[in-house]
Amino acid sequence: MVSRDDSGQARAMATAAAGAIPWWKEPTRDQWFAWWAAWLGWTLDAFDFTVFLLIMVPISKEFHVPLTAVTAVFTITLWMRLVGAVASGWLADRIGRKTPLMISIAWYSICNFIAGFSPTFLFLFFFRALLGIGMGAEWPAGASLAMESWPARSRGLMSGVLQGSWALGFLLSGAIYALFYNAIGWRGMLWIGILPALSLVYVRYFVKEPEVWVENRRRQRAENREVRAPLFAIFKRQFLGNTLTACWFMASAFVIYYSIWALFAAHLQKELGYSSTQVGTLVAIANGVTFVAMSFWGWTADVIGRRWSMIIPAALGIFVAPIYLLTRDFTWIATGFLMQAMFAGAIYQLPSYLTERFPTEVRATATAFCYHQGAIWGGFVAPVISLLATNYGLGLAIPMLIGTMLGCVSFVLSLLLGPETKGTVFAADVVVT
Repeated sequence: MVSRDDSGQARAMATAAAGAIPWWKEPTRDQWFAWWAAWLGWTLDAFDFTVFLLIMVPISKEFHVPLTAVTAVFTITLWMRLVGAVASGWLADRIGRKTPLMISIAWYSICNFIAGFSPTFLFLFFFRALLGIGMGAEWPAGASLAMESWPARSRGLMSGVLQGSWALGFLLSGAIYALFYNAIGWRGMLWIGILPALSLVYVRYFVKEPEVWVENRRRQRAENREVRAPLFAIFKRQFLGNTLTACWFMASAFVIYYSIWALFAAHLQKELGYSSTQVGTLVAIANGVTFVAMSFWGWTADVIGRRWSMIIPAALGIFVAPIYLLTRDFTWIATGFLMQAMFAGAIYQLPSYLTERFPTEVRATATAFCYHQGAIWGGFVAPVISLLATNYGLGLAIPMLIGTMLGCVSFVLSLLLGPETKGTVFAADVVVT
């Protein structure tokens, strides 16, 4: 079910009035503050998580464990995201978006820092698992805060920029890896992860709750219709179809992303013998391309709709994967991977598309669950690729290729069966029955 304002005339008048000024002048200062808070949380979240993708090989060597065991750390981190996400989503729907966002940033920053002191592989495993809870908690609170605060006219664009900021966090980890890894090692890479905690000061003093959430919460109390179990509510008949297709959509997106990224650095390092500078530089540039692509396709989402702005590039990505995975030549690898980054960046118009699918009183919980159950499926990707590569002698490239192509096909199908949400106006009405 997509929450929409029933008044077409009111929407037309609002759109006409907004069209008289440039889109970037339409948001208020408080709306910009809210968006920047979500941006900070997501970008720094990305850094703390993706840095691990670059240091799996040296961790494997230091603790004398197989790479498959190290990928299990990556998997459990993803799986624990669902725990943090559901808890954060419920809290965000009950007390507001701001507090869960602050808790999540502090949580994942501290866990990453402590993991850098790991005396054993089990210690590292435990704190990276805990980090997953904080990671999962950030997205639903931040996405709801940003999208509910932002005007509908440019929500797709700013959704793309927001989600694309994951690539900026990955770019940052790639750049630091390329420039400083030889000096600070994998432990230093994790210690740097404490820096995101500094953003808590900004969120605490400059960010306000979205007006639509404040009004919706007031109405729930006034009408004695408080939604105390939003996770169960999204599986009621009125939401079930929408919830299931959203889960399918997100599972496919995670499979695509981690088929492309999870073991790409390991493939270049371990199988092709490229240096940390070459790998880090390519990863950083590719994430810069991904950020630009997400921003561009976010703009197209406001023009041609959310679904087709993701379907078209996802379909093209099927044909690009063989270019960089079926060669050992670095020039072709770099060319194909940057093309894939451009297309794959388009499939993550998630903040706008997911938040627009659900009503205000369950929005954070619904997006938290649908988004992060996808992480469960994404968590299988690295171990499965690693096992196929090892047990069947395929190498990493072929399983990565299969995962990418199958994920893209599934992603397109899920979107064809899902709703179009372009033009949704968030309403404070209580609609859960």
